Amino acid sequence: MKDNKENLRSNKGEWIGIGVAIGAAVFVVTNEPVWIALGVAIGAAFEWVKRKK
Repeated sequence: MKDNKENLRSNKGEWIGIGVAIGAAVFVVTNEPVWIALGVAIGAAFEWVKRKK
């Protein structure tokens, strides 16, 4: 049980980082900064759903 809690702490923000990376990649292609914010929002939503389970 202790290992599981430590694993959750170490992966904190993982989905937000992935969302930022995807948003940045789309930003490079389209040159519209709104994609970075959208990537953060989507990553935060995935993080929230993942923790809720």
